[in-house]
Amino acid sequence: MTNEKEFKIELKPEVAKGSYSNLAIITHSHSEFVIDFATMLPGLMKPEVSNRIIMTPEHAKRLFLALQDNLTKYENQHGQISLGGEQKTPFPMGGFGSGAKS
Repeated sequence: MTNEKEFKIELKPEVAKGSYSNLAIITHSHSEFVIDFATMLPGLMKPEVSNRIIMTPEHAKRLFLALQDNLTKYENQHGQISLGGEQKTPFPMGGFGSGAKS
């Protein structure tokens, strides 16, 4: 018997097309995590936030574990993902930063 519950989700066409992001800024307070997804492209003065996701710490940890699991599966199938050595951005994870908000 599995603990996973199956359920159907609705995916509207305007959401299904998705949006590109190569930068995520993660902040948190005592009760929530805020993830701003942005795009930084040559010629743009500053990154533009396209999506903001707000979640509880419990759901943030579930997201982290799900990403970790999927990255492991991806690398087992396609090989290790290279981060390209030393990054020259203020964010330690190559564009994905973190910090506490007040």
